[in-house]
Amino acid sequence: MFENKPLKSQVQITFCLILLTSLIATIVTYVAAGILFLTLQSNELLYPANHYEKQLPAIEEYIRQQSTALLGTSAKAGLEKVVPSEGIVYQVLDGDGRILYGTYRTKVVEDREQLYGRLNTTSGYQGKYVRTIPIIGNDARISGAVLLAYELKLTSPDSRYRQWVTGLFIPVVAAPFFYIVLFTILFSRKLTRSINRPLQALMTAARKIGERDLNFTIDYHSKNEIGKLCDAFAEMQDALKDSLSAQWKIEQDRTEMVEALAHDLKTPMSVIQGYSEALLDSEPADGKKRQRYLSVIRENAEKASSLVKQMQTSSELERSGLELHLREVNIKEFLMSKIQMYDIYGRQKRISITGDFDDTLDGLYQTDSEKLGRVLDNLLSNSLQYTPEGGRITVSAQAEQDRLRFTVADSGPGFRPKGMPHVFDRFYRGDTSRGNNKGHSGLGLSIARQLVEIQGGSIQASNGSPHGAQVTFTVKSQKV
Repeated sequence: MFENKPLKSQVQITFCLILLTSLIATIVTYVAAGILFLTLQSNELLYPANHYEKQLPAIEEYIRQQSTALLGTSAKAGLEKVVPSEGIVYQVLDGDGRILYGTYRTKVVEDREQLYGRLNTTSGYQGKYVRTIPIIGNDARISGAVLLAYELKLTSPDSRYRQWVTGLFIPVVAAPFFYIVLFTILFSRKLTRSINRPLQALMTAARKIGERDLNFTIDYHSKNEIGKLCDAFAEMQDALKDSLSAQWKIEQDRTEMVEALAHDLKTPMSVIQGYSEALLDSEPADGKKRQRYLSVIRENAEKASSLVKQMQTSSELERSGLELHLREVNIKEFLMSKIQMYDIYGRQKRISITGDFDDTLDGLYQTDSEKLGRVLDNLLSNSLQYTPEGGRITVSAQAEQDRLRFTVADSGPGFRPKGMPHVFDRFYRGDTSRGNNKGHSGLGLSIARQLVEIQGGSIQASNGSPHGAQVTFTVKSQKV
């Protein structure tokens, strides 16, 4: 919950927690120290700070009673019985402020004037409180004074406890500062960890990207600034993956194209080389043999040229696509001319090519006849290649709202079910029933798919009943 808050709020909360916990800890410490001191006082092991100050009235009463008798040193013993030997020091002065005797050796009063100014007062002097009590003679004149010096502090009658109390008093006074420092360290560590963990993850991710390794996960999700930064970093990672995948696919396609071109050109080029060498070795007078060899060479040269053109077309479509050039076309006449063109090739294999056109095709339609013709060329060429002698090919078409639907069906072996999802992939060779043993490059159906998609349509492959391949595609078109 804390880590989900904005960084500003985390700092503010941390600061408030430091103050609050320091205050609570200080109160607890003071309460504990107070209870301890009260306990020690109740057991007379500790005197309060004003313990000796409370004894001053009794001492003052004694001084008034003894009066001028205290000016003689013979009164010293009696006075020291009244004045505590620890906690209070004293000095007896004559009327001119001179020290006669006592346990307090520091000269506080310099002359009579200073002495009179201090009478019956308590003033501070060198860290002590000094009480000046006058000695009044029988003639009501001030004959001298007694100075009592003491400190207001906790003390103990036992020197061992006195040192212990002194040592405890300093930490108690310093407790607030100690707690502020302590909780600042503790809470700042927590704040640092909450910030440092995602930052470390980001640094690790940046290092992996520098090493071209995108297989990492930033396991930090929060709505604060760092969480948003991690999300943006993850999005960048996905974008880099997509970009690298696209580059890898382009490189893979390029490699496959080269391999496919080398494989598919191998057969016709080998035939051309073989027949060329045979021509060079044959007798010049054998015209019929030379003509037959040249026909084979031309046929395989055309096949090689067709393969190169198909690959060039596929690369152009993959790279940038083509613009549409729409014009008004009579679809029925267009299809009949296409069937008549391929009927010549069909007769050579005794394959019949027929058309089945719906009445909805009457009239003119806006379409790109050049691209539509290239799609039909690829499909009809493919069907002629795999339809056995005596077979048939049917071209059907109909209009559907804003598009035209075409179907090319043949009586060949059809597609294998497991290869159906891949028949439109570039260089797909997995379907042995319609394989490449006849120089098939694996590009015809791929080019057809690309041309159909450029025209805003779609294409599907299926098998007819009981057998045969069937390819159906649509293109966008409006009736004029």
